[in-house]
Amino acid sequence: MRYFALVGHRAMSKGKLPLNDLAGGAGRMDVLIRGLMAALLKSHGIREDVEVILHLQGGPGPHRRLKFIGSELKGFHAEERSVAGLIAKSIKEPMPAIGQWVQRSPGVYDGGGTLERTLKDWKDTTLVRLDADAERLWNKKAVLPSTSNSNSTDIGFILSDDLPLEIEEGIPRSLGSTWLQGHLAIGLCHFLLDENVDLNL
Repeated sequence: MRYFALVGHRAMSKGKLPLNDLAGGAGRMDVLIRGLMAALLKSHGIREDVEVILHLQGGPGPHRRLKFIGSELKGFHAEERSVAGLIAKSIKEPMPAIGQWVQRSPGVYDGGGTLERTLKDWKDTTLVRLDADAERLWNKKAVLPSTSNSNSTDIGFILSDDLPLEIEEGIPRSLGSTWLQGHLAIGLCHFLLDENVDLNL
């Protein structure tokens, strides 16, 4: 499985989502939605081996998590406003207790909790914290696909919105010296895994 934790520092966690102002009034929800689509969608279809958790930390109230499971999703389309509608449906509901997941639509689950809770849930997963200033994610000498099964284990990637992550968990790894937008970084992670490139973990 491939897991992605996307952190929205200002993303609203409760109330009526302003669908016409995802970049402003919704707290850069547009960044999370583009990352979510990059993680879950192929050109034709959905990646069934992917799970994404959006961490909505902008309030009002406590942090909220929305989990999207690729193998269960129905009606998930490559259109930002449509995806925003799924999020809006969830955050207008009362927030479930921490550790409890409530299904809001097929493949979409709503729960309370922080990024730390997610990382505890992923304790048996190889965690990678994407950081442009760290070592490269792939082995530089690996010009050919790996013949090993090193990429077949569960792997979780931690990404942030336009604000930096302030955590120490996960192996810090870079996709290059240039800071990329989150959805592009996710696309590169999928490419490396799809092509079975030898990862530097």
